[in-house]
Amino acid sequence: MADFIGDELKDSRFERVDLSGAEFHASDLAGAHFRGVNMSGVVMRGVELVNVDIYGEIANLTINGVDIGPLINAELDRRHPGRAKMRPTAPAGFRDAWDTIERLWDGTVQRARRVDPALLHASVDGEWSFVETLRHLVFATDAWVRRAILGDPAPWDPLDLPWDEMPDTPGIPRDRNARPSLDTVLELRRDRMSTVREVIDGLTDESLDGHTEPVEAPGWPPSRGYPVRECLLCILNEEWEHRLYAERDLAALEARNL
Repeated sequence: MADFIGDELKDSRFERVDLSGAEFHASDLAGAHFRGVNMSGVVMRGVELVNVDIYGEIANLTINGVDIGPLINAELDRRHPGRAKMRPTAPAGFRDAWDTIERLWDGTVQRARRVDPALLHASVDGEWSFVETLRHLVFATDAWVRRAILGDPAPWDPLDLPWDEMPDTPGIPRDRNARPSLDTVLELRRDRMSTVREVIDGLTDESLDGHTEPVEAPGWPPSRGYPVRECLLCILNEEWEHRLYAERDLAALEARNL
């Protein structure tokens, strides 16, 4: 355990660093950026949170004695019609949710086609490009549907793109330098989305409540059984959230074209 007392660490970079259980007292974090950081169980007392922008999975977050998680979810549901559908409980609800995902992504892709193709490989504020976002969704489908649910031990395409913080895993590609065309990635996406459609269309109450069989091969997710419901909810969440990211960044790219 190291102590940093009175040290000047301004503008330091911490990447893949374990700070779990660390204590910050009378410290200045103004202007700090946190990306892909696990802050579960963090306790803050006597803090100043002014002009702070937080985007992530928020649950059981209490500020000044108020659990704001339900307030945030209610407001997001109000702002984004269809969001509440991403929490289905029955097969028909999953089919309705996937109908919504397909419809919304069709609109987002049409919007992307109106942008300079070169900009679809551009990052906005350090986030994935539009094409990289689509590649990540291919990875998510390969992981949670083709591998976990359908049992393919190595479903990966060379264009699959795991999340940045995922450790390198044998057999799983991670080519950040690839620059495939939009049409190339969309063809791959159509194949994967049709697989999700087949799985969801075939759902029954029994299969939805079932568990996957462990896949005895290295990869992601780890080799164990998973509730089918959780696998599909993961896909719905990935599709919903990443489309919002894409829409946000497309707006910035469109502004560059003006």
